[in-house]
Amino acid sequence: MDDLLHSQKILILDYGSQYTQLIARRVRETGAYCEIHSWRMEPEELRAFAPRGIILSGGHHSVYDPGAPDMNEAVLAQAVPVLGICYGMHLLARHFGGEVAPSATREYGHATIQMVGKEQALPGGFLAQGEGRVWMSHGDHVSRVPFGFQPLATSDNGILAAMEHEDLAIIGVQFHPEVNHTVNGDQFLQGFVRDVCGCSGLWTAGNVIEHEIQLAREKVGADRVILGLSGGVDSAVTAVLLHRAIGEQLTCVFVDNGLLRMNEGEEVMATFASHLGVKVIRVDAEERFLSRLAGVTDPEQKRKIIGHTFIEVFEEEARKIEGAKWLAQGTIYPDVIESAGAKTKAATNIKSHHNVGGLPERMGLKLLEPLRELFKDEVRTVGLELGLPARMILRHPFPGPGLGVRILGEVKKEFADLLRRADAIYLEELYTTGHYDKIAQAFAVFLPVKSVGVMGDGRSYDYVVALRAVETRDYMTASWYPMPHDLLSRIANRIINEVKGINRVVYDITSKPPGTIEWE
Repeated sequence: MDDLLHSQKILILDYGSQYTQLIARRVRETGAYCEIHSWRMEPEELRAFAPRGIILSGGHHSVYDPGAPDMNEAVLAQAVPVLGICYGMHLLARHFGGEVAPSATREYGHATIQMVGKEQALPGGFLAQGEGRVWMSHGDHVSRVPFGFQPLATSDNGILAAMEHEDLAIIGVQFHPEVNHTVNGDQFLQGFVRDVCGCSGLWTAGNVIEHEIQLAREKVGADRVILGLSGGVDSAVTAVLLHRAIGEQLTCVFVDNGLLRMNEGEEVMATFASHLGVKVIRVDAEERFLSRLAGVTDPEQKRKIIGHTFIEVFEEEARKIEGAKWLAQGTIYPDVIESAGAKTKAATNIKSHHNVGGLPERMGLKLLEPLRELFKDEVRTVGLELGLPARMILRHPFPGPGLGVRILGEVKKEFADLLRRADAIYLEELYTTGHYDKIAQAFAVFLPVKSVGVMGDGRSYDYVVALRAVETRDYMTASWYPMPHDLLSRIANRIINEVKGINRVVYDITSKPPGTIEWE
């Protein structure tokens, strides 16, 4: 099939920056397809990728550190525009004969930069007003501009903030345009991708859907496909996309583990089976999951038990479906990046990802992953384009093990039922008051401790729930949400009055770091 969708590509070479995925997300927002690869990418592979432009990410090394990542010589051989960000700028400077040195004044956080001369310009009209606020994160700087380059901007500390080759489309910036704190950083990246690299905006939700539908039809043919439907965004979008592509050839298996949100099982069946016509088999496995979790308190052990039990139940049901030759998964692009990093050991933070472990191989099934090129925000956009309810697609993240890791300590049915009801009240109030969409993630946590209370004319001795709400864009860092006190009071009163067994509600005001978003 003709692959117009991927005909204009940006290559991002990862030098270990914590912001590399953020660069990719910002590039995608300009309407261009991009991929992240290790800075060690082989020349043949790089040529075959045929990028319209290349971005060199930042990194935590100094270019002079022993064994530090070096310039990939194949980059400049492509004769396409190059953008070096932070460490990437240092690599360009050293490669072309400039000098990089430790900064006398280290710049971390917000900084103001100014244009050097009026005749120079940065992509997208960035700094058109002469100066702007950017985000810095560096200890080294370009102390001598390399031959053939001209300075474009400097910081208040006199540090070179941007440079450009006089003849070639090569730009280096000391700041991070991909970070939200850089004012109009998206404008800068759009200018680089669209104007400098000549990408025309082919990467859209509509084009992605059309491409993946055609690809699924070509791959699957007349075969049958099975999908583990969790009710989460990724599996939901996968289900609807594949249903549109192959219809009755798709069968979804929905495993109810007893650790879902309030009425989630009924909502999944109503949305997919009743309204969208997707074939869904619902399996009530609550007793099996909870019996295996009895007495287990270690969070990692709970995760493993829940994961292994899901695979076991899913496999039992899947084997009943005759003629199935494909297993569909809601794998998304960050999963692919992390798995690749684990294999090459090039990633700073290694996390191996397998949605269903070795299930495809054990069952002799081929793998179908229509979302594997998409970031989570792109998955949501595709889901809305496919007609899924906004309330389902835009809801906050929910952990794979469900309430199993929001119940601290041992998981019991009694605890899950209490937490479900408390969490439902909390979210209902957030929806009603308009705060839900302002929060990145909100949920209740069950604490396995009892506290003394006074209810009516007597004393109570009941459980405690904690409420969590955070603001974040990338989930790497997060700030606790400043919930209005009157709203917190109303939520706490409703939970205590309506959920028998809970007599105390607390609010978590820990940011990430030092805490994590989830409690387990």
